[in-house]
Amino acid sequence: MIKAWQFSMLFVLLSVPVDATPPMASEPVLRQHEGDTVPVPLMLDAKTLAVYEAPEADQGAAADAEHFYAIDNSMIGKYRLADGAAVARWSDLPTPAIEHLNSCYVDAALLWCANSNYPAVPMGSSIEIFDTKTMEHRTTRSLGMMEEGSLTWFAATDTGFLASFAHYDRRGVPYKDHRYSSVVTFDKQWRRTGGWLFPEAVTGRMAPYAASGGAIGPDGRLYISGHDRPEIYVLEAPARGPYLAHIATISLEIEGQAFSFAPDNSRTIYAVDRKLGLVKAIALPKIP
Repeated sequence: MIKAWQFSMLFVLLSVPVDATPPMASEPVLRQHEGDTVPVPLMLDAKTLAVYEAPEADQGAAADAEHFYAIDNSMIGKYRLADGAAVARWSDLPTPAIEHLNSCYVDAALLWCANSNYPAVPMGSSIEIFDTKTMEHRTTRSLGMMEEGSLTWFAATDTGFLASFAHYDRRGVPYKDHRYSSVVTFDKQWRRTGGWLFPEAVTGRMAPYAASGGAIGPDGRLYISGHDRPEIYVLEAPARGPYLAHIATISLEIEGQAFSFAPDNSRTIYAVDRKLGLVKAIALPKIP
């Protein structure tokens, strides 16, 4: 016999529409892959447009309309795009509290940077923000210790942030290797809302490391670079499932590390050649 309270619960459950879905963001974080099959990635080539000398060009590069920024672990150099002349430098040496800047991008006259305590464990990460005009450190947002790994890069979205966390084979926690690196979505208060895994074809190319750089391109796709290969991988959100869809691989004259798109909504990126201490402006091909 069904009791009164059980009947009430049953009525509530049956009253929910069959097609009811949880509320979603008004705009997707990434462009979604069309089709149910795993795509065959395109193989494309990029073109180097300009080369600049910058001794800080070790971890990555960023740019605004008039300057580029070369990023090292605890230093950032500011240079003019017009002639490559050095303008200013921020440094946290000789006793850095900011030990491992991994990447930066420019937004609203601020340089937004991903920092970690790599190679220390437990892994800790923070967001460090700088004034691009004065090159002074403005503020910080500590993410503390996160099971996701070490923060390597992040990008702003309409609803919050898209961020990537790294695990390596030979350093870090012993029970997680490069396969545990992933992309995570957060709201504007840095509360986790979702995420994706990198496809095996991409993690295999980045092994034993992870995605050192990443950015959302003007076409809404995710572009990522590994630690040392001269390649950028183009990804889309899956139609279903937890794995990102690998759309294309772009060959270019860098050796991995972080990069940033130019602010003019073009397909130009700024990236580094860490062995030679160079920042390069590179035009990425359009994805058909």
